[in-house]
Amino acid sequence: MPASLSCPACGSTFEDRWRCRCGAPLRFADRPLPGGPAPDPDELDRDRGLWAFDDFLPVDREVTLGEGWTPLVPSEEWDAAFKLEYVFPTGSFKDRGAATTLSRAVELGVDTVVEDSSGNAGAAIATYAARAGVDAEIYVPADVKQSKLRAIARAGATPVRVEGERADVTAACVEAVESGEGWYASHAWNPAFFAGTATVALEIAAQRDWSVPDAFVTPLGHGTLFLGAYRGFRALSEAGWTDRIPRLLGAQAAGYAPIADALHGSDDDAPNEMADGIQIRDPVQRDAILAALDDTDGDVVALSEAAVERELDALHARGFYTEPTCAVAPAALRAFRDRGVVDADDDVVVALTGSGLKG
Repeated sequence: MPASLSCPACGSTFEDRWRCRCGAPLRFADRPLPGGPAPDPDELDRDRGLWAFDDFLPVDREVTLGEGWTPLVPSEEWDAAFKLEYVFPTGSFKDRGAATTLSRAVELGVDTVVEDSSGNAGAAIATYAARAGVDAEIYVPADVKQSKLRAIARAGATPVRVEGERADVTAACVEAVESGEGWYASHAWNPAFFAGTATVALEIAAQRDWSVPDAFVTPLGHGTLFLGAYRGFRALSEAGWTDRIPRLLGAQAAGYAPIADALHGSDDDAPNEMADGIQIRDPVQRDAILAALDDTDGDVVALSEAAVERELDALHARGFYTEPTCAVAPAALRAFRDRGVVDADDDVVVALTGSGLKG
């Protein structure tokens, strides 16, 4: 039976709903945790992908393309390790959430899923919907990159192009959901998506023999990977498999940096149009992101377009063929070190989230 949902704001519970009646994002009512000690990492069944950690997952393995276990690669040039989240079936970390979200959709008997996305999440949901045999409609900005639009269409999903800013795309999608056009497979709202992205933390810990880094750096738009990592690291700690939670450090694009602005005040930098995947001015999980930052003594920085362009060139020159948006994370690591947020001897993992092959 599919797991029920609850509201952390008002306490309401639901069998299924895309958000609470009070307007808050929902979470799973019960968060599974394993009862025993951490296993030998070599004993985990990696052929099960994300579901090697099924004791932590509130969704059964219904839809999969073998996602998970992305490489953790040391990089001397950055004095950090890179988690290569761009080597997924659709070329981004969003496959983690798509696998668990479509698995929940199958558990619920859903016929059509609806999502709004600037590209990567839409491609992931479209692809996993195709795998599940479920129809999909993906609302995208009118100026979405053609490579991402093709990925959506070739998976058999229906792209719905919306003029205006990113918020207009979400508004159009929500209107469709509210009118009954489909089940909202949202990477920003759906708790099943965050259950999937939480596995990045579980993998990092297992790949390090159940130790966690001092800090984990991720791009930060809606907070899909950032919050997933927080919940995964917290679950590991509560299960007794690790002894602490790393500092969570977020990288935002200048001009689209509501969390950095909340922490440090607004700046006058020109908008960073290169990092199109995180151009979110009003993240629906804002309160949860701020709480995670407070709990982990974390921080967020806004990166200029010039800083991201330099970092992207450096990544490509060293064999990490990523898309522009994910270059904000290693660029942020440089900024955090310059500001003294990260010490020279800190053990740091950085997420590289999207493939440069997507255009």
